[in-house]
Amino acid sequence: MALQINATNPEHPVLLLELPWDVPLEDWPEEYLVPLPRGISRHVVRYARAGSEVIAVKELAERPALREYELLRDLDRLGIPAVDPLAVVTGRADPAGEPLEPVLITRHLGGSMPYRSMFETTLRPATMHRLMDALAVLLVRLHLAGFAWGDCSLSNTLFRRDAGAYAAYLVDAETGDLHPRLSDGQREYDLDLARVNISGELLDLEASGALHPSVDPIEFGMEICARYQRLWEELTRVSVYPAGKYHFIERRIRRLNELGFDVAEMQIEHSSNGDTVTFVPKVVDAGHHQRQLLRLTGLDAEENQARRLLNDLESWMATQDDYAPGDPLAARPEVLAHRWVRDVFRPTVRAIPLELRGSMDSAEIYHELLEHRWYLAERAQHDIDLDTVVRDYITNILPKARETLEPTAPE
Repeated sequence: MALQINATNPEHPVLLLELPWDVPLEDWPEEYLVPLPRGISRHVVRYARAGSEVIAVKELAERPALREYELLRDLDRLGIPAVDPLAVVTGRADPAGEPLEPVLITRHLGGSMPYRSMFETTLRPATMHRLMDALAVLLVRLHLAGFAWGDCSLSNTLFRRDAGAYAAYLVDAETGDLHPRLSDGQREYDLDLARVNISGELLDLEASGALHPSVDPIEFGMEICARYQRLWEELTRVSVYPAGKYHFIERRIRRLNELGFDVAEMQIEHSSNGDTVTFVPKVVDAGHHQRQLLRLTGLDAEENQARRLLNDLESWMATQDDYAPGDPLAARPEVLAHRWVRDVFRPTVRAIPLELRGSMDSAEIYHELLEHRWYLAERAQHDIDLDTVVRDYITNILPKARETLEPTAPE
């Protein structure tokens, strides 16, 4: 049988032909290989160069190779964080004519490391929690898309930091199945497999002396499951808000924030009986909100201030679908952010008299007003416009704040 390369890009077969397909993968010469960390695998896996790209090459039988190739392409179409499938090579044979196993080729995810490698180093507790959150997000996203992984493990998951975000990526889809929708039983089974695999790998690292003493393998596996369950419940609750109840959206955002997640995207679908709101979580690094707010608006704020302002900006942007419908540029985030600063942020801050601001900067004033709006909306159980919030804040909050901050005159 002649060598065949089935690839997603017509340029890849030309580059891949230069590799030694007549040699078993475990015997490939060093000149073709790239020394990168990899997890444990039931198959032979090597990183190699193909032109200017680094690829991952995995030997396995033809049917599972083609199946995994198609599953990875499906995940890519669904927007799921997973490695990119490049090609399947079949018809391999050594110089004596003996057949060799086909290979699946994927693109190496730049700047990534297997989760297993991360736990072979000394991790700060905050980083460990973010790793757990990112893995929980990946599992939730897979299950929401109807994908049952069947083999989630530290070796089959890549970790990458990208522009302040923590993200987990699926590497091995060989045992996965894609369905229109997963049942609760399918999700629970997949989650239990993940718990067993993850705890098992950590126990293996512990036995070899590579695991930090502060990491409890059993507890870590259970904690990922707990984080998954909390996130799944918060994300999958269908919320339909009647008119005048948009403060409920902020309540949902606050609950996600309390779970340690930030809302990267918010989709509002208008219907006859209300607004259905769907959230997409994102695990972010310290300072992420400061950088994002500065990039979008030019406002320089503290991290918590920036998070709150971005949440308000995101909520406001979601209501601007009907603005300049014939102009696609008007809907770009940076354009909408500029309008929010011009039409919402600055007029609101300027409504607070200078003599009442004290030492508060603009970002802190707006943050305080958002907090006060939240309090008033919860008490009234309906939305409160910013003009009303400003008046109430000036009348009832600022005088008391000044009394608290001003030093008492000596007797």
